[in-house]
Amino acid sequence: MKPKLIIILVLSSILIGGIAGGYVAVAKGIPSIDELKNYHAAGGTKIYADDDVMIGELKAEKGIFLSINNIPKQMTNAIVAVEDSRFFKHKGVDYIAIARAIVKDIIHVSLKEGGSTLTQQLAKVVFLSSEKTVKRKLLEAALAFKIEKSLSKQEILELYLNKVYFGHGAYGVEMAARTYFGKSARQLTLAEAAMIAGLVKAPTTYSPFNDLTRAKERQNIVLSRMEEEGYITKQERESAYNHPLYLTSLKKGIEANSYFVEHIRKYLEEKYGEEAVYKTGLKAYTTLNRAMQLSAVNAIQNGLREVDKRRGWRGALETKKGIDIEKELKARDMSTTVMNNPGDIYTGLVLKVTAHEATIKTRGLLGKLSIKDAQWASRTLSKSGSVKVIKDFSLNQILKPGDVVRVSIKSIQKNSVLLALEQEPEVEGALVAVEPYTGFIRAMVGGYDFSRSDFNRAVMAKRQPGSSFKPIIYAAAMDHGFTPASLIVDEPVTYAGGPKGEWTPENYDHKYYGPTRLREALTYSRNVVTIRLADAMGLDALMNFARTIGISADMPRNLSIALGSFSITPLEMAVTYNVFASSGMKSRPIALKYVTDSKGRILETNEPEPEQVISPQTAFLITSMMEDVVKYGTGWRAKALGRPVAAKTGTTNDYKDAWFVGYTSNLVASVWVGFDNAKTLGSQETGGKAAAPIWTLFMSGAAKGESDGFQQPEGIVSLFIDPRTGLLSKDDSGLKEYFREGTQPKQYAPSKSVWEIKDPTQFNFD
Repeated sequence: MKPKLIIILVLSSILIGGIAGGYVAVAKGIPSIDELKNYHAAGGTKIYADDDVMIGELKAEKGIFLSINNIPKQMTNAIVAVEDSRFFKHKGVDYIAIARAIVKDIIHVSLKEGGSTLTQQLAKVVFLSSEKTVKRKLLEAALAFKIEKSLSKQEILELYLNKVYFGHGAYGVEMAARTYFGKSARQLTLAEAAMIAGLVKAPTTYSPFNDLTRAKERQNIVLSRMEEEGYITKQERESAYNHPLYLTSLKKGIEANSYFVEHIRKYLEEKYGEEAVYKTGLKAYTTLNRAMQLSAVNAIQNGLREVDKRRGWRGALETKKGIDIEKELKARDMSTTVMNNPGDIYTGLVLKVTAHEATIKTRGLLGKLSIKDAQWASRTLSKSGSVKVIKDFSLNQILKPGDVVRVSIKSIQKNSVLLALEQEPEVEGALVAVEPYTGFIRAMVGGYDFSRSDFNRAVMAKRQPGSSFKPIIYAAAMDHGFTPASLIVDEPVTYAGGPKGEWTPENYDHKYYGPTRLREALTYSRNVVTIRLADAMGLDALMNFARTIGISADMPRNLSIALGSFSITPLEMAVTYNVFASSGMKSRPIALKYVTDSKGRILETNEPEPEQVISPQTAFLITSMMEDVVKYGTGWRAKALGRPVAAKTGTTNDYKDAWFVGYTSNLVASVWVGFDNAKTLGSQETGGKAAAPIWTLFMSGAAKGESDGFQQPEGIVSLFIDPRTGLLSKDDSGLKEYFREGTQPKQYAPSKSVWEIKDPTQFNFD
């Protein structure tokens, strides 16, 4: 007998004897498995969208329980084949597998092989930690024996498949099927089941979202094991391996609703308590519109990436050393086995770079990145924040083989995969959409990525609104005797206060425009006119009006309020603008329509209770004025929506906050963009540039089919006015303007230009 074999046998005997002795020592202290024997999924809270489709579940035990009868046979066969082929033959511990593992470990002089059965893995998942100690392994074996005595093999399989982790937050096969393929486990194909089964060993390593090449290799191993065990034929194995895998987009699944679901969770826990929320089977029916929510997620993510790109390229994520470039280039191109999800970005490995093109491998695909799809990276941003613009830009100035970068897939056509260079944005943002008259929250996104930061900026981030507060001032003016045609002189003015004892406000462009109609002042966001208007009304009148329409934020009692010098959340801004969109009716924001207990009894309902707080005429006038903000002013980007829009931009000092808040006849949306630490977004990153494109992209997806304009209420008259003076025009050659009946001008414009009139206030412009 060979010496090496003798050593193996001796060591194996000693180890097995030690295990037996250790087992006896720890067997008396193992926990009870009664809870497994009597297992039933704890009744957590199910959360539904407005179409009664479940969008989230709150429960102490993760996963979505599925009975063994509803799990496809190929799914159980795949798990057994790859994880424990002797599952139906052993009694909890597979001595043959242990011996085989010991021999391999001794041969390789390392701990390479594991001999855990499915039953042992279940014991570890339910009762034990993942620490690698002899005591834990002995407890695992003891528990496995007990489980096998108490449960049938089918019951063990059922528990295992509902509890094991498959990556990306998916516990159990049902969550895994939904996460990776957007379907129930009941509908899994053989190819999909094999892919999911392969994840158990190392969910991150074999995730098709992280590395499709490794995922396919692991899938092939599972299919091969199934063939070896007689579960499938060779033809079935080959067919399954070559079958296309239509992977879902992570952001289209549960992640799309994460901020909203978290908002609901906090409310439910505060009202009903954790015990009720996680164990009693509540059902929460919400106002969320899934299509609008997906549109919001896409808009926020795409928009923030564009803002971040304008700041500059921050460089590769890392550079891998020792990469076998030729081997990577020869890897099988699997462009026919993956579904492209537009808008998603992935990690890619740079393999070759020339001045105008780079070859990058991502998700198992070999793609081409052209210089035109990376041109934005000619502007580079250092860690210190300094910007450098590369002249005569070429790709090999920013990339080299081995670099790990982020890319998106532009298109896949047979043997051609086109990529675009991306980077995860550092800038953050939020979007919340509210339905007029009801106050129903239809969409809510609190940041770029919930997994990166669960801080919900839509409801928790208090930021200065800047000029997006101006419509409140102009609406208050409409309620206090002013009209859209009223004139205020745009000229230098100084007020007491400020850091130097006095304050001389300026317009954004540092120019002054003389006598200016209020409609024009709001359209072009003129600061000086707005401040003088607030001064003319008086702070008490302005602040009382703001409180009336729903602003609860602490507002400073000085004229800086006219420029939005206080803090407010995106949700509160949406609710405020909703008053204008709802003909002067204020509605409290509603996220939850009703809640039922496990027996279907209603515990609470939230019905819309709109309250008339300002006149429909005032609401119409400010809406009409904000329409011009979009048609001619700072909100021009929203014209791309192709339908009537009323909106206002907002930008704060040093470009720290960018806002766009507006509405169509059926939906109000508020968008904020900025950094959590309130650093500057960069020069010229205004609300119109940074936030308006996000708002427009969201609305283009959320407001499909809607084309109604804003309805003119009774009590509004329209007349032609002279644009120089705001007075009546002597013919129809002037501008059409709206007035609340009784406030229209009575005088006709003089023949002289208003610029030639020494004191324009001699006329009654109201």
